[in-house]
Amino acid sequence: MTIRKTLLVAFLGVGLLPAILLAGLAFVKSKAAVQTEIEGNLTVQAVSVSASIDKMIFERLQNAVTWHRLDIMQDIQVGDVDKRLSLFLSDLQQGYSDVYAELAALDTAGRIVASSHPAEVGQVAAPAVPWIDVPLSGTRVTLELPAGAHRDRVVMRAPIASAFTGKPLGQLQLTLDWNDVFEVLDRAGGEAGRMLAVLDAQGRVIAASEGLRRQGMMGSTALAGWREGAADRRVAVHPGGPVADSAVMVAVARAQGYAHLRSLGWTTLIIQPVALALAPVHRMTLIFAGLLALIGALTVFVALWVSREISRPIMGLTQFARGYMRDKVLQAPPSGGSGEVGELTEAFVRMVRDIDQSQRNLVRASKLAVVGEMSSVIAHEVRTPLGILRSSAQMLAREPGISDEGRELVGFIDSETERLNRLVSAMLDTARPRAPSVGPVDIDRLAGKTIALLGAQFDKRGIVVHKQVSAEDTVIECDEEQMTQVLLNVLLNALQILEHGGRIELAVHGDADTLTIDIADDGPGIDPAHRNRIFEAFFFQRDGGVGLGLAIVQQIVTAHGGDIEVDTSALGGALFRIRLPRQHTEPT
Repeated sequence: MTIRKTLLVAFLGVGLLPAILLAGLAFVKSKAAVQTEIEGNLTVQAVSVSASIDKMIFERLQNAVTWHRLDIMQDIQVGDVDKRLSLFLSDLQQGYSDVYAELAALDTAGRIVASSHPAEVGQVAAPAVPWIDVPLSGTRVTLELPAGAHRDRVVMRAPIASAFTGKPLGQLQLTLDWNDVFEVLDRAGGEAGRMLAVLDAQGRVIAASEGLRRQGMMGSTALAGWREGAADRRVAVHPGGPVADSAVMVAVARAQGYAHLRSLGWTTLIIQPVALALAPVHRMTLIFAGLLALIGALTVFVALWVSREISRPIMGLTQFARGYMRDKVLQAPPSGGSGEVGELTEAFVRMVRDIDQSQRNLVRASKLAVVGEMSSVIAHEVRTPLGILRSSAQMLAREPGISDEGRELVGFIDSETERLNRLVSAMLDTARPRAPSVGPVDIDRLAGKTIALLGAQFDKRGIVVHKQVSAEDTVIECDEEQMTQVLLNVLLNALQILEHGGRIELAVHGDADTLTIDIADDGPGIDPAHRNRIFEAFFFQRDGGVGLGLAIVQQIVTAHGGDIEVDTSALGGALFRIRLPRQHTEPT
């Protein structure tokens, strides 16, 4: 990691981490506070609605207890012949027009003797279906469960006894308009998107807000399992079904009774979709995210500027050193500024200049020595006679009178002198290899070029060459000419050993520091006993070889700071694996 990246990471860590931690802590605390407030509000509202319904029911029951004891109720004995009781009930119903849908007096046979609706007189009332018996002020009032088409009606019946004998005369029947309860629940739901339901002791929905009524929840027991709220807060989260598509928060309040009316065992539920309930939390999340993004952007901007200013002199010195290592040419020295970095830059530039001068002197001396030695030994003692022999053989081949046997012998002289000349060249390359001239080289492109150079020979032999590149970056620092020679030598080695129709696979892969080239074939492979000697000069296994190709390959790879090894390929033949550093380093 570069100094600039190190400084940048350090500044970002110092600047961003505390901000993230503080923002996260503030968000968690705020979210908890908001959620607690929401749950508390739901619980308070549930208790308030339950108390309102208890009070409303108590007032209706108190009316039933009071009215059934009035003297006028004794007119049931005479069949309300003067219609006095009917008139009285009609006046009561009109006075409580929003409370009672109908008031009626029934005899012991269930026949309607008097009613606020005159048309009902003389008819037989529907059989009583007891739901709840409520003891109040010494009287037991019976409530009937709303059902069928009249789910907006609840019937109360209070017994009427004779004032003289105490024997039953009939019942006072009060038909409550249950829409009053519906209105209480609808108002509580309001625009907050909440749904309310009242469940009896058996878990049946006996009253619900408009949304639940539209869903047909009246009389259903689907919400019975929601009556048990969270043990500590009385608010629990449930899957939304069957009333919502997503999770819901449910606040629970149990009826406590009112005045001297005992609890009827009813439970009030307030149902709030979680997404809607936590909308303030979501808005708060967006605000915190925006603030955190702003802080992060400012921190990144400042960190980039500071790290750039601090690392710029050092980066300049690094580029200067890399440029010299790559091109072997001294560039303009970087500006180191003042202080310790400036002194370091000046000393480093002076040292590089001294090294460069020493290297130039050494190279010059080496070249002179090589020129003197090789020109006297190779050029005059070996290559000149070889050239004369080859030229003479070529001239003899053009003579018209030469026999066929002589022409064949002349051809042998020509080919063998050429082979000797190649042998001398290989020996020179092996004995005095030149230093790599490194630069950025795309190995993927170089491999394709090398395969194309040998394409005609591959086609002639029917050999299939497949190239596969899995490395994301195939550019390394190397000598392109020498690396071409490496690939040519290894591919030619495979070409000469494979039978017709063989297969060669060239794969390029690597990591951040090294690029690896695998060249595999399906030939006979290399005997494990010979693998330690395969790169030795003049060691060969095939007829006609001189044993210098792989030796030159190893020298070039080593000069680049890499290594080469031989193994068995997945195709069954030989595998040559060449590992090269991405940045050129001198061999150790």
